[in-house]
Amino acid sequence: MPHETLNRRAAASLLLLPLVGRAPSAVAQEGRPRLDVPYVPTVMPVVEKMLEMAKVRQGDVLYDLGCGDGRIVVTAAKKYGASGVGIDIDPQRIQEARENAEREGVASRVQFRQANLFESDFSKASVVTLYLLPDINQKLRPQLWRQLKVGTRVVSHDFDMGDAWPPERTERVGNKTVYAWTIKPEHKKAAA
Repeated sequence: MPHETLNRRAAASLLLLPLVGRAPSAVAQEGRPRLDVPYVPTVMPVVEKMLEMAKVRQGDVLYDLGCGDGRIVVTAAKKYGASGVGIDIDPQRIQEARENAEREGVASRVQFRQANLFESDFSKASVVTLYLLPDINQKLRPQLWRQLKVGTRVVSHDFDMGDAWPPERTERVGNKTVYAWTIKPEHKKAAA
């Protein structure tokens, strides 16, 4: 009997694994959009490295795709004098981002939009930052090539763009990786 109980518990545990292993944001809650990427904030040393690798400076317009609580946009505005736009589909993250910008005194230089990345225009960006997932990065790649001007810098936390667009530079920050690219004329031709 104890062996049979153990087997039933093991079977029940196996049935629950797909639910337990799924990020809470992967299942849409009533009134909230379904998220393709779970919210995991970028730690500040990685934020700093991303902005350094993107060579952010005053006059830049930084777009953070999947901006979460806005920390990358806010830091770019506060530390480098850039302006910025954060885009995220989650209204809770957008509210947090706006509050963070207000608290840090940069609300006049940044804005946050609740929107679907694949339906968004980020053609005004001189810098784009990402912390998404590999399949989302690869799906976004043609849109980045089409929309962004030659010379725009793109930086991603932890995930690259696949074999079709190898990074120009890769740096480690602890156990994290940051990738950097620049939009070139050949990307514009490939996207046309």
